Amino acid sequence: MTSIYARDPAAVTVRPARPGDVAAIRAIRNHAIEHSTALWTSTPQSPEEAVTWLAAHLERGSAFVAEAHGEVAGFAVYGPWRAFDGYRHTVEDSVYVREARHGLGIGSALLDTLIGAAREAGHHVMIAGIEAENASSVRLHERFGFQHVGTVAEVGTKFGRWLDLTLMRLQLS
Repeated sequence: MTSIYARDPAAVTVRPARPGDVAAIRAIRNHAIEHSTALWTSTPQSPEEAVTWLAAHLERGSAFVAEAHGEVAGFAVYGPWRAFDGYRHTVEDSVYVREARHGLGIGSALLDTLIGAAREAGHHVMIAGIEAENASSVRLHERFGFQHVGTVAEVGTKFGRWLDLTLMRLQLS
């Protein structure tokens, strides 16, 4: 459990997620699905899907939430990068902050905790797959030492346009 002070004066606490956080996490996730290119799907997550999705992360110990002003202000997870066992030491991160709470240091607190947890779990590399025009997410990852390893053009689509995927990599061990 990490307590930091974001750029606003209120304390932000990052802690392991719990099953009771599922509705708040789902709301943040679905907002990103509906209003951004952060998640390349147009289908909101159902309550049942959210429970199953979070349960897999809770079992791995790879889900965290940031609380600020008495609410879940963001969440971060890591999961397998690829399904084949040769990739078992590589994970991919996801960090999402509630819309009204961007720019306050919450994403940084979450990513810092997530990286520490992945190192402690013995993972070797963390990958970030970021929509190429998401400059704030690229900058966030750069601040934590992620290196740009490439951009793959037009591999996804959303909102009627093609999207490029920027891949970033952090050595954990």
